[in-house]
Amino acid sequence: MPPKAKSKKAPKDASDDGKSKGGAGSSSKLKPATAINVRHILCEKHSKKEEAMQKLRNGAKFDDVAREMSEDKARQASVFFPGGSLGWKVRGALLADFEKIAYELEPSTTGNPKLGEVKTGEGYHIIMVEGRR
Repeated sequence: MPPKAKSKKAPKDASDDGKSKGGAGSSSKLKPATAINVRHILCEKHSKKEEAMQKLRNGAKFDDVAREMSEDKARQASVFFPGGSLGWKVRGALLADFEKIAYELEPSTTGNPKLGEVKTGEGYHIIMVEGRR
């Protein structure tokens, strides 16, 4: 992901209201964190993001769906960041809209992820957090 300075919102389309939304893991009871271990699935089109979400709802593992469907080419082929992993990211290192949702998610596992969704200038992201510190 590029630094937040390059962030700009993509134009709205008829299938998206342009709002960020947290997933089932959104909680105001989380302790503040300065870094998160985060994964994402990036899709250019809303319909593909919805297809990925359906696979996750049907019990597919997050890392498997990320390998199959994510269009984040820089991370997809990497042996260092498999399955949509972005690794540990400190506050301010991610796109602002992405980071807002990611830091609201409770940590979870790839087999039972707590998901968040957001649209950025890069496309539609499905986000999960594996750890906080």
